[in-house]
Amino acid sequence: MTRRSTVTMAPPYAVEQSLTTLGANLRTARIRRNMTLQEVADKIGADRHVVSAAEKGKASTSIAVYAAMLWVFGLVDQFFHVGDPETDQEGKSLESARSPKRARQDSALNDNF
Repeated sequence: MTRRSTVTMAPPYAVEQSLTTLGANLRTARIRRNMTLQEVADKIGADRHVVSAAEKGKASTSIAVYAAMLWVFGLVDQFFHVGDPETDQEGKSLESARSPKRARQDSALNDNF
């Protein structure tokens, strides 16, 4: 028997809400393009139930399915910005706090003549 991850069975609230929103957005994109679940499933090589699960924001759905659906809708370029280090303000602050405050002085070089 395989062990299921806690995050897929009971994800943190913020994760659950993010996946639900992503799923709803994907569903809206599909409907706007007048595509059926089966058409999307055929394009990504998955079962229609997998596409439906992604649209519901199921945590157990593979991230590859979400990315493939974005690709089908021509939105995959948005996926490149997920987790972009340039938008990670907390990470930048922590990195800055760890970096040296001044450059090391090299005693071998000086301008005293």
